Amino acid sequence: YGLPGQIGSINRAIMLLGLNAVKNIAISASLIKLFRGGHISNTFDIRQLWAHSLAVATGTRLLASHVDVGLPDEAFLAGLIHDIGIMVEVQARPKQFVEIIEKIDKDPNLTFRQAEMQVLGANHEQFGSALCQRWKFSDSFIHVTGYHHHPFELQRSSRMLAVLVHLADIMAANQNLGFSRSVETQQIDPQLLVELNLTSDQVAKVSELLPQAMEEATYLLSDT
Repeated sequence: YGLPGQIGSINRAIMLLGLNAVKNIAISASLIKLFRGGHISNTFDIRQLWAHSLAVATGTRLLASHVDVGLPDEAFLAGLIHDIGIMVEVQARPKQFVEIIEKIDKDPNLTFRQAEMQVLGANHEQFGSALCQRWKFSDSFIHVTGYHHHPFELQRSSRMLAVLVHLADIMAANQNLGFSRSVETQQIDPQLLVELNLTSDQVAKVSELLPQAMEEATYLLSDT
């Protein structure tokens, strides 16, 4: 945050950053514990899912600053938890999750959500949305986890954060940042740019900044 001096207490942090920012930072740091582990199958490593989530979080925050919607910490956390439903599957149904991975490995045309529906009868968006409701997260996070693959199904007044995460998801996949098999397209829909009032050049600039920004975020969170 570029603040002068070290912040040595929660009260001081809240006074300088605000309660919402401190809350989002704390949640982001604690989520690391969920992604500890290694290979679940020959082609899936939980650490790669964390890398992808961190890349989307960083991209969402960068995009939010260009769109000037404010709340950079909320944007970061939204990107970080967008695929939290996958972790529900990993922890609650590990054998079935391996089956999902095997299905998409065998059939490149099968989307991750389609494989989830075949094996589990539900997908990670549904699991993620339900988990956010259980955790009593705000509606904006419920919308992100539940609609990040199809944000335009949300009402216009409720979809800004989900649209930002959707675009950041594509950007991360295009740069092969972590596990991105769940991303269903690498093409940026022009409607996204219209919705966010962004140009292709601006998106390209954010994409250039993404790897370095992700590296910095990785260092900061690993140091917590």
